[in-house]
Amino acid sequence: MKALSYYLTYPVIRLIAALPFSVLYRLSDGLARLLIWSGYRREVVEMNLRNSFPAKSAEEIKALSNDYFHYLCDLILETLKTMTMSEEEYRKRVTLNNPEVFASLAAQNKSIILMLGHFGNWEWFGPCVTLKTDFQLNVIYRPLSHPHFERLTASWRTRFGTEITPVQQTLRSMVANKNRLTATAFISDQYAPGQNYWTTFLNQETAVFTGAEKIASKFGYPVVYLHAKRPKRGYYIITPEILFMDPAMTTDNQISEAFTRRLEKDIVENPVIWLWSHKRWKNKRPTGA
Repeated sequence: MKALSYYLTYPVIRLIAALPFSVLYRLSDGLARLLIWSGYRREVVEMNLRNSFPAKSAEEIKALSNDYFHYLCDLILETLKTMTMSEEEYRKRVTLNNPEVFASLAAQNKSIILMLGHFGNWEWFGPCVTLKTDFQLNVIYRPLSHPHFERLTASWRTRFGTEITPVQQTLRSMVANKNRLTATAFISDQYAPGQNYWTTFLNQETAVFTGAEKIASKFGYPVVYLHAKRPKRGYYIITPEILFMDPAMTTDNQISEAFTRRLEKDIVENPVIWLWSHKRWKNKRPTGA
């Protein structure tokens, strides 16, 4: 059945990926209206927004929710578009601001840990780092359970030389790459069951993944936050910001806390382009955690 679902869906995906951007965004507008009309995940989105921004009125929350669904449709179709985007299109649509940060670290032969959130089109940021810096980008990710779609997404994520590593193989990959100039990217804001570090994030008690911090401390790699902006539809600007040059000098959870605060600042400034439709706060903080 999995193979059948893939072969029935793939032609549609390929057709969408072949559309010019002008048509792609018209399609996105139609899908957004359908999603809003259907009520898809509206309860989850509005609950997350209300809890994160308690001072906002019901009207403001509804407007943010609608804007979010419009962006979510853009994000989904932009992600499918990665199958056919050229190097020239990536270079035009994703601008790397302050490239000297990467250049300086590369000149010092320092491999780095990149930390980012589900903020903006993270699928487009990888090719930008690969194409515009001297680092070998390696993205830590969670494979899809569907083998056919897993192979498809892996193929477009690695088109321009980006490498990807399943999260279970993170340490093995880091050891294997210790003699290369690498940027290892962690998307560190997802639902984090079983974590023992809790903090307040967007006005809510939140479990935080500490994997990036542990890897940075173990290998002594500088930690770089990837800030993102969306100046207009279909265009992004990413800016590297050094959080810690020497992770060995940090205290427990300091890196994870700094990342959380920095991402929170970006979300508060531009809430629409964060991933509100996932159940980030399913668990409550255990007593004593």
